[in-house]
Amino acid sequence: MEPLTIKTPADVLSFVGHTLGFWPHESLVCITLADNHVGATLRVDLPKPSTENSYAKMVAGYLSHDTSAEGVLFAVYTSEPGNGDHKPHAATIAALTGALAERGLTIREGLLVGDQTVSQYDGDPQKGVRLPLSATQSSQINAEFVYRGSTIEPTNRISLPASIKESQTLDAVENRVAAIQGLRHWDAMAQARTLWTEMLAAKTYPDDEQTIRLIANLQFPAIRDQLMADIPGIDEPMDRILLAQTHGKPQWSRVEWAEQLLVHAYTHSATVHSAPSLTAIAFINWWEGRGSKAHQFLELALEADPNYRLARLSDQMIGTGMIAGWSMDKGTAYRDRGLEAS
Repeated sequence: MEPLTIKTPADVLSFVGHTLGFWPHESLVCITLADNHVGATLRVDLPKPSTENSYAKMVAGYLSHDTSAEGVLFAVYTSEPGNGDHKPHAATIAALTGALAERGLTIREGLLVGDQTVSQYDGDPQKGVRLPLSATQSSQINAEFVYRGSTIEPTNRISLPASIKESQTLDAVENRVAAIQGLRHWDAMAQARTLWTEMLAAKTYPDDEQTIRLIANLQFPAIRDQLMADIPGIDEPMDRILLAQTHGKPQWSRVEWAEQLLVHAYTHSATVHSAPSLTAIAFINWWEGRGSKAHQFLELALEADPNYRLARLSDQMIGTGMIAGWSMDKGTAYRDRGLEAS
């Protein structure tokens, strides 16, 4: 595949949109640079007032994981208008400049992306050139990504297939849960893992009976955790797998298929049974570097069950901006997608 050449601000924005898969809003996006080559792409929500210094240290810490990085390009996406020489989120950029310098990184370029235009962040507001955002549609980078089958969604809001919710599966799942409770722990675990292994190896969706058994298995925290740890296909301790801190690389095609299976289970789950599958889907999105989408799935899980402990604890973890360990290493990261700290 031929390398892409980024020459203009429109190229930069097209690259960011296609790398993340959506158009950022009220966000800071940073791209590491080394020897005129782009490295990691990171998107984070813009900080709340008075948190700029801690925010900047967090961002600089993530970017420094790219050990080959020599500089950083940033873009501030905001609807906040500039006021004369005042730039939106100037305190954030000042703090980021210092935090990066402490780690030996310099800012090479900065862009200010508004609702309609993009301009140089440090440019003269009166004399600086403002380009319409529509220019991204005709950029060479955008054309190349579109040719490769990539698209940019308007937002990163998740969309799920319609769920049959309060359906005939409610009683069937409850009956299966009761049957599992009558088994010895190790027998229940073995049956659940065997079923899950068969599903992950299959190329078609499970039948209704298998789906009901999966939904029921996920209702038990110990079984749920083990099935989640089985997803990446890595033979390492469960806690290291769930926190994405393994030595081995995940089998990402297997992870993608697991997400489809879990979405299938969700669509066949009554609300009372849906929190486990939504939480597992959230973990997969977090593993893949999609912190904000993971947060949205956890919100849905907590809507289904406000007392669902794993969803609540996981949302607190992701809310701190923690990024999965796999995403911090090019050798284990999911494809070439950008990272998000929610």
